[in-house]
Amino acid sequence: MADPPPRATTGTTGPEAMPEVMIITGTSKGIGRHLVDHYTARGYQVAGCSRSPIDAPPDGYVHYTLDVADEKAVTDMVWDVYKRFGRLDILINNAGIASMNHCLLTPLSTVRDIFSTNVFGSFLFAREAAKAMVKRRYGRIVNFATVATPLRLEGEAAYAASKAAVESYTRILARELGGFNITVNAVGPTPVQTDLIRSVPKRKIQALIEAQAIRRMGEYRDITNVIDFFIARDSDFVTAQTIYLGGIA
Repeated sequence: MADPPPRATTGTTGPEAMPEVMIITGTSKGIGRHLVDHYTARGYQVAGCSRSPIDAPPDGYVHYTLDVADEKAVTDMVWDVYKRFGRLDILINNAGIASMNHCLLTPLSTVRDIFSTNVFGSFLFAREAAKAMVKRRYGRIVNFATVATPLRLEGEAAYAASKAAVESYTRILARELGGFNITVNAVGPTPVQTDLIRSVPKRKIQALIEAQAIRRMGEYRDITNVIDFFIARDSDFVTAQTIYLGGIA
């Protein structure tokens, strides 16, 4: 029988030996739900959020129902987590939405929705989480980018632009927070079988896969592998990086 995964602690005694506390956004389904199961199974104390409740939450998880673009709700959640557990070590900004439309057919309301969730929501969580992390002079922030940006995918102008903004502030926040031992990085998945790509035509997905060095769909394990690296204690010298999966350059 395989050994159980190690508990996510600092490796010290006393209060510092308590499980590390992680916030994950967009946890009701897809990648976010996988991240919840992955990290609670590894001993992290996880707090998550989405616009809807989560089914069958695992032990070690607490859920908040909110819109990530609601500044007050985000602020209240982050500081409730901090007060409840006495620390905040990691933020994974997973929540995101996309819409595939030609620019001539994209209403402004769609662009606003995409930027509200992908840019404003991620920034709000990063800002508030960083304030909590500064108190202990330690933290890990992982944002979500997308291969749609470097591939300049047609029909994804608003989505790719929103994630380009995420990449830009990832690099800048890394510089602003580096002095507090807080790292800020981003992972850019290729297509994974989630609701986010359900409406994308198969020929588009296949063309994207053909643009990769490794020609297959992404899997959850590919994403957690990169996040595990970013949030590791030994990764304290890794910051301001965006890693695209599948060999996209």
